[in-house]
Amino acid sequence: MRMMEVKDAWTHLPVVTLERLLEGRVPLVLAPHPDDESLGCGGLLAQCAAAGIPAQVAILTDGSRSHPGSRTHPPARLAAVRRAEAETALGTLGLPARALHWIAAEDTRLPQTGGAAEAIRARLSAICARTGCTLLLSPWRHDPHCDHEAAAELAANLAAERGLSLLSYPVWGWTLPDDAERAVAAPAGMRLEITDQLPAKRCAIRAHATQYGDAITDSPEGFTLPETLLSVFRRRHETFLSA
Repeated sequence: MRMMEVKDAWTHLPVVTLERLLEGRVPLVLAPHPDDESLGCGGLLAQCAAAGIPAQVAILTDGSRSHPGSRTHPPARLAAVRRAEAETALGTLGLPARALHWIAAEDTRLPQTGGAAEAIRARLSAICARTGCTLLLSPWRHDPHCDHEAAAELAANLAAERGLSLLSYPVWGWTLPDDAERAVAAPAGMRLEITDQLPAKRCAIRAHATQYGDAITDSPEGFTLPETLLSVFRRRHETFLSA
């Protein structure tokens, strides 16, 4: 399908309540980087917090490579700052600090297969067992970023191993050119209305200050969240796709 058709289908998926989306399941959000949890699932997480549902977030990589060559924020420091940003973001959404699980694989090096991937799946499996999570929320497998693709593969394997439910959320897929082709079937899934949670979600996204281009100024190739992406996540619905 052309991405123009895919994205149009996403915006016309049925709108459901949090109760209908979860169906009694406790979600574990798998975020490839610190900020993906707020971008893709911030409204859902805020609703879970308000409803007393113990949603969990596992951030899979340390985010340490977003600003290569920075002297003020070398990789170790940047990873520490981005973890603190994630903690602030989740607090803004109403989640306690214990809901954040920092997996800390190297940014842009998240493994899909092999022993390293198995070790990460084991850690995620232990989180599910300890916290009672039965629903995985992972990035869309066609998001054009290697860590997002790896996260989707990890989630699919973990869901199969533990018999968990799985939904995905698009992030970078929203920015794919309209004429790009992807080998996908007609999208199925649902949208969650988050109008009341939008202020908290926007604050959570903004808490990831290193990703806005003005906090780290000595990395010419440093990453900055583009307005084309941010505008999508100011909408009053979040999109969750059936696996």
